[in-house]
Amino acid sequence: MAFDYDTVVIGGGPGGLAVAYGLNASQKVLVIEGNLWGGTCPNFGCDPKKMLYGVVEAKRQVIRYQESGLPAAPNIDWSKMMAFKRGYTEKVPTGTESGLKRAGIDHLHGTAAFVDAHTLRVGDKQVSGKQIVIATGATPTIPDITGKDAFKTSTDFLNLAHLPQKIGFVGAGYVAIELANIAVEAGAEVHVFQHNDRVLRHFPQEYTERLKDILAKKGVHFHMNTNVIALNKEGSQVEAATDNGDSIKLNAIFAAAGRRPNLDQLNLTGIGVAVESQGVKVDDHLRTSIPSIYAIGDAVAKSVPKLTPVSGIEGRYVASLIAGETDVPIQYPAIPHTVFAGPELAQVGVTLEAATKDPDHYTISDQSVGSWYTYNRLRDKDAHVTTIVDKPSGKLVGAVVLAVNAEELINDFSELITHGTPAEEATDWTPIYPSVSSDLGYFY
Repeated sequence: MAFDYDTVVIGGGPGGLAVAYGLNASQKVLVIEGNLWGGTCPNFGCDPKKMLYGVVEAKRQVIRYQESGLPAAPNIDWSKMMAFKRGYTEKVPTGTESGLKRAGIDHLHGTAAFVDAHTLRVGDKQVSGKQIVIATGATPTIPDITGKDAFKTSTDFLNLAHLPQKIGFVGAGYVAIELANIAVEAGAEVHVFQHNDRVLRHFPQEYTERLKDILAKKGVHFHMNTNVIALNKEGSQVEAATDNGDSIKLNAIFAAAGRRPNLDQLNLTGIGVAVESQGVKVDDHLRTSIPSIYAIGDAVAKSVPKLTPVSGIEGRYVASLIAGETDVPIQYPAIPHTVFAGPELAQVGVTLEAATKDPDHYTISDQSVGSWYTYNRLRDKDAHVTTIVDKPSGKLVGAVVLAVNAEELINDFSELITHGTPAEEATDWTPIYPSVSSDLGYFY
């Protein structure tokens, strides 16, 4: 049977582009994108968020240094900060599409829907591929309550022309905590509504409680064990009613209670692709229940963290698989993840919970490091690090870090875990001193 393309990729984000570029030299490839070229991360996700975070953290660092030679605390100019962000994000779609053109990769803008295992309808066009890869990412979940149309999303937050005076976030995961930190540092009154007593449930509770206390001292109001049950928009205000009888008037409220796979328009069940609430079901080769269709990234139901680097790993793997360069199941390296919440909370590898349950197998080292030179220099008195070592091999297998520069240390830990570096070899090199890396020999 003749197909229009060897491989069709649905989604022009990091994962989908990794597939397309990986196959471009040997195949005729089409990429379909229904929103902005480049996907969520560079347009309205991790990249713009990190730009705003950089600005507010610079302010926070000055505050840390108020008694160390910088007595004046700066104010955030929201409009200029957003202009800084737009200076990057506005170039992403055209830059991504230009890259596809230069590479000679066919691309089509529109919403795709499956007709059968090899055919897609995009608007009034129909295209076919020997293989089709689903890389459609995820979209914010909107709570189904009275007045839900008043909810805004993280995309709206990252495009706010002006900072609302009073802001609410429903949820206490990555998105809510990171945006709440940006908003409170920029001068807003911030309220976080969480249905249970945990924030950032994938991290150790002793660490999340420390971070929660730090954010509360900044001015974030946490409403734990509280559900927002109705919204009522009144002019420039939104009244949020809760199940404990309270009613809080806000200028904006954001749905940040998770993201769901962006699959609604694809007609997957109509052609027999197995799907569950967490995403498309795949095997250990990222194949769906239909052999010609693969799925990667946030569209997949999986236990591996749904992060941009993971989408890239999966995209490159599927490209190699389709090209016949590999036939082994996908293998993931140690995947670090970080909440940029001022300070940063990061972890990688074996979890603290798992290590605590198996003391015969793991050694846990828990250290408050705020007085160490690296953190004292930054006036980060709350810095804390936990390392987990495999007793039989003496190798580092997991770590948790709460610090203003946690991303740097967790990257070092991730490299050691990925390469299985024994403790004696971890310090058998000469890093710049003083630096985060120069502390490695003191952790395990």
